[in-house]
Amino acid sequence: MILGIATLAVAGAVLAQDPPAAPEKTSPKKAARASAGSAVKGKEVFEKKCSICHYADKDAKKIGPGLKGMYKRGTFTVNGNKITDEALKTWIENGDSLMPPMKETLEPAQIKDVIAYVKTL
Repeated sequence: MILGIATLAVAGAVLAQDPPAAPEKTSPKKAARASAGSAVKGKEVFEKKCSICHYADKDAKKIGPGLKGMYKRGTFTVNGNKITDEALKTWIENGDSLMPPMKETLEPAQIKDVIAYVKTL
């Protein structure tokens, strides 16, 4: 009898639980934004790691070039090469003769976030 009551109690508890949530469907736009990075997070990273050398709010040179309007210009000021997400990612990761490489300092997601932020300038 006790075993029967215990079995009913367990069965009742199992049935009373909420069904498992269905996995969220990710739209292609959400997936693209996720892979593109977060401008909000990028601003935080920029302020901590990049603003020492770069202005975000003007195109004047600090230690490195100011980044305001960089994507609108379409070319890097130091070499005239076309600005693409991939080119900027490579530059951030590897640096150049005047800029230190950041691939050991920033996580790949942080680099994507910084690129998303720079695109808003």
